[in-house]
Amino acid sequence: MTTSIIDRGDISAELQRARRTLHHLVASADRGALGRRSDGTRWTNEQLLFHMVFGFMVVRRLLPLMRLFGHLPPWVGRAFVRVLDVGTMPFHVINYMGSRGAALVYNRRRVTHKCDQVIAALQRTLATEPEANFGLSMPFPTRWDPLFTDRMTLEDLYRYPVRHFDFHARQLTLDPAPPGG
Repeated sequence: MTTSIIDRGDISAELQRARRTLHHLVASADRGALGRRSDGTRWTNEQLLFHMVFGFMVVRRLLPLMRLFGHLPPWVGRAFVRVLDVGTMPFHVINYMGSRGAALVYNRRRVTHKCDQVIAALQRTLATEPEANFGLSMPFPTRWDPLFTDRMTLEDLYRYPVRHFDFHARQLTLDPAPPGG
């Protein structure tokens, strides 16, 4: 396990930019725009906005797994990923249907508040993460998400939800976010 100096300020700024962008997108969209289909997914814009926030929520749950698997022998993580790969098809169905259903609760009136909560929690965790943990890594199921890589570090995991957010933001059929977020 190697350690390196991680720019926590940069990661935190990326999280804040995504949060501000989400607030802008939701505030500037009317009901018709939110109900419109996104580009390249089967979700509406409102459902996709929830899915974008869900990426931050998932990372909160993956952080303890990273801390666990990062300390175990590499073969344990590889075996875990093989098990997850078996469930790829059900995962995609649950991911799709879950975002559709969750957007009924975390809709235009609640999604920004949920985003604020989860990003604040990620920032608190990031600020107190022991430096040594940034040397941890583990395998990820690349069939589950094209933004996952075969092996991800803790830094990769903290940066993942913004990459996921930005990827899906390009699929929205809303007015574009302001330059520089």
